Amino acid sequence: MVSSEPLFKRVAVIGLGLIGGSLACAIRRNGLAGTVVGADQRIEELQLGKELGVIDQAASNVSEAVQGADLVVLAVPVRATRAVLEQIRPVLEPDAILTDVGSTKSSFVTDVEAVFGSLSPRVIPGHPIAGSEKSGIRAANPELFANHKVILTPPDNVSQPHLARLKELWEGCGATVLTMSVAYHDEVLAATSHLPHLIAFSLVDTLAGEDENMDIFRYAAGGFRDFTRIAASDPVMWHDIFLSNRDAVLRVIDHFTHDLEQLRTAIANQDSATLLRVFSRAKAAREHFSKMLSGQAYVTNNSEKQVTFRLQPGGAITGDIRAPGDKSMSHRSIMLGALAEGITEVKGFLEGEDSLATLQAFRDMGVTIEGPEDGFVRIHGVGMHGLQAPRGPLYLGNSGTAMRLFAGLLAAQPFDSELTGDASLSGRPMGRVAEPLRAMGAVIDTAEGGRPPLKIRGGQKLSGIHYEMPVASAQVKSCLLLAGLYAEGSTSVTEPAPTRDHTERMLAGFGYHVHRDGATASVSGGGKLTATNIDVPADISSSAFFLVAASIAPGSDLILRHVGMNPTRVGVINILNQMGASIEVLDEREIGGEPVADLRVRSAELQGIDIPEDQVPLAIDEFPVLFIAAACANGRTVLRGAEELRVKESDRIQVMADGLAALGVETTVTPDGIIIDGGQTIGGGTVNSHGDHRIAMSFAVASLRAVGEITVTDCANVATSFPGFVELAQGTGINISAEGAE
Repeated sequence: MVSSEPLFKRVAVIGLGLIGGSLACAIRRNGLAGTVVGADQRIEELQLGKELGVIDQAASNVSEAVQGADLVVLAVPVRATRAVLEQIRPVLEPDAILTDVGSTKSSFVTDVEAVFGSLSPRVIPGHPIAGSEKSGIRAANPELFANHKVILTPPDNVSQPHLARLKELWEGCGATVLTMSVAYHDEVLAATSHLPHLIAFSLVDTLAGEDENMDIFRYAAGGFRDFTRIAASDPVMWHDIFLSNRDAVLRVIDHFTHDLEQLRTAIANQDSATLLRVFSRAKAAREHFSKMLSGQAYVTNNSEKQVTFRLQPGGAITGDIRAPGDKSMSHRSIMLGALAEGITEVKGFLEGEDSLATLQAFRDMGVTIEGPEDGFVRIHGVGMHGLQAPRGPLYLGNSGTAMRLFAGLLAAQPFDSELTGDASLSGRPMGRVAEPLRAMGAVIDTAEGGRPPLKIRGGQKLSGIHYEMPVASAQVKSCLLLAGLYAEGSTSVTEPAPTRDHTERMLAGFGYHVHRDGATASVSGGGKLTATNIDVPADISSSAFFLVAASIAPGSDLILRHVGMNPTRVGVINILNQMGASIEVLDEREIGGEPVADLRVRSAELQGIDIPEDQVPLAIDEFPVLFIAAACANGRTVLRGAEELRVKESDRIQVMADGLAALGVETTVTPDGIIIDGGQTIGGGTVNSHGDHRIAMSFAVASLRAVGEITVTDCANVATSFPGFVELAQGTGINISAEGAE
């Protein structure tokens, strides 16, 4: 059998330090080049590289190494680059790729332009985010780049075939390859790599000069050793890096120095509030780093995790469970707690990614928030006018609720703000809140089609309006009521059909009067919120999956604890009861202004119905799983008046119809609903959830009545609304496994 051709015929690696030696070794081990040639000023290192098998050939000089090479890699100290390029220029093959591994990219580009006169489409600067404090050819490690990122900063006119080959080489060494601009790379690395190294060098140097220096190092804990380990790195290399990336490093040093001075002042003044705010914000930022930076390719854009559900058919649903806390109330508890005066304690907080994004956004605006820990959060409110300008865009994950409510809260703040989200949220319409807010005096810019990001200009004076909502939406209503807290006069919203009223109930719980007159809710601006304690009920939208599961699976008997029974949310129970479900409401009570109960649900013969239109707004989030109930019922189910479903995380009507079709269940889609004839066989197959958490969980429920294995793709967003869904589903009797989940 003839082996495939290697990616490159001859690779020249100039400089056999840790990175250059490791790359040469990795290329050889993975068969990515016919010949790997090394060049290095240190003759003994060069010979050792040949003896250790790091390189195939040792060149006597740079010119000899580069002649005939189709890839040339510069792995020399940054400030030696220009001199090496001068030696390369006369012998570099016209079609060869020229790249480097340096920690600063603008200096490499400047040197190339100075030597070659311009930046060729085949010059592709690179930087592997890998290393150690060790140096020299003996430290060469072919696994150094495995599971690490490599950043390439190609020019605008880059040769795409050459870029693809270089990317394939790095991936062949086990790395994940990202691309970004030269300037952005240098800014990011100044903050994430160069500043920490500078601090480590400085700290060790400072402490070495203390009188008790021996004991300082003798009794240092592991954290000190871990942090200062990088001070053992190559001094010449880092000297070069700091001088080469001067401007970006100075900017981040100035920023850090300013913030460090604030901490010094806080300690001197015994200012515990400032210390707690900074420390808790930093802890949270560290824990949710990847999410906060997901708008930047450096961290997650190129490596979104893929989660697939695999479901075996059949099963009965039993047990005694409590679903996660209500997402709508979790969002609002953080928002109102942050704006209240005093400390608000929240129990039952939903620790899903969307709710955590809301929590992080308020930390970014200067609010001290402790937790969450097992659903407990303590919020140190800053008052109605205490928010601070965030340092950058506020990232709200997958949450349309958060983005629309934040738009109302931020429209009257004195500072500019920008709201961003993931790819799914970035495709959802925000004009429905931007337009009425503009009528109140807000200045808001959106992307094309009224979509995120939302850029909100600070310092605007809002005036109360009366708004007749064209479509029933709790998010729009809540957005305008929250803006109304800051507006002059009264702000009133009339809805065409009842929607969830958590905002009105919770505002009242925080001592802010909300006037209700039939379908109209109104607030007057200028009041204040007073801290309170909140016990978030189990989310009825999350409970709905198990209500339907126990209803359709023969032999089921399940108890759901502490379920929120807000009358604006119980549409799913009303609809299931009309279909003949067996749902018993136990121990009804009121906690924090919200009605709560335990539910016992047993399997039943469901019947198809015409879903009453007055129930549609009360069950808008639960329809995906109600479609599964309809498919398992006897007779026809007809849904009308649900056009709102088409602008959720996905077009839920069409995506559910497509998923059912993939399992052999025929439906008729209408502009505002769907017709489902029950009793059809649910087969096995593959369903694409289109990143919509409720679609994914609905087809997990469908497996209970399926006759074959169901695979559901693109399920990572289940964590946004229902952390622990897979484990809870397994515990009640659903035969589910998740591939690719953390």
